[in-house]
Amino acid sequence: MEPVLFYGVPHGCSFGSIVALEWLNQPYRLCRIDMLDKPKGYSRFNPSQQTPALLLESGETLGESLAVLHHIAARDLDRKLGFAQGTPDFDRLNRALAFLHTELHAAFSPAWAAFKVADGAPEKDMLRTMGRNNAAHSLAHLDAVLADRDWLVGNHRTVADAYLVGIARWAEDLRLFELARDYPRLHAHLQKLEADEAVIFAHAIEDERPVKSSGRFQSHVTVEELLPRLAA
Repeated sequence: MEPVLFYGVPHGCSFGSIVALEWLNQPYRLCRIDMLDKPKGYSRFNPSQQTPALLLESGETLGESLAVLHHIAARDLDRKLGFAQGTPDFDRLNRALAFLHTELHAAFSPAWAAFKVADGAPEKDMLRTMGRNNAAHSLAHLDAVLADRDWLVGNHRTVADAYLVGIARWAEDLRLFELARDYPRLHAHLQKLEADEAVIFAHAIEDERPVKSSGRFQSHVTVEELLPRLAA
């Protein structure tokens, strides 16, 4: 069977891995993971129970967004979603992905924590303010980077752009910023990505709406159906 991506809802960062798989245009399947009520058996594939995770043809599971995205890109470098390891372009892509993960993704953590706190609790506003302040620095950096380029890395889309569109949306999901006003260049870049068929597909997948793949998506499968594929 084709590789299977475990993706998380609601609004997981695994969104970018779905986009990247669509751009790759190779057969794949999806397994939906409710991050608020993780299905029984998922820990056998990924002990951390985080998403994304990619079940490979060998039966082994690859976790962590950066590893999954680099793996997807390396499956066909002619698609130009990534670059050969050891090249300057690869280093630039790796740096961009690391920034998105360690700086931007992490910056939203306090705001996500506040999202789970009951209204009126004293720590809620403190966590939201912390998240907003943290994210503002990273978003400003991205807005500046996009002032003189069309894509995050190089002169074409890469897995870095796929990852970006999945996490930058949290700025408005969490009602922390109005991107069009606060970070117009970043907003314009995200709008360009939002018009992409793969991004439209990933939104529909998350929302469980009917959608036609522009790549080679095969079907959804359940954790239970995948248990026989576990590596020995």
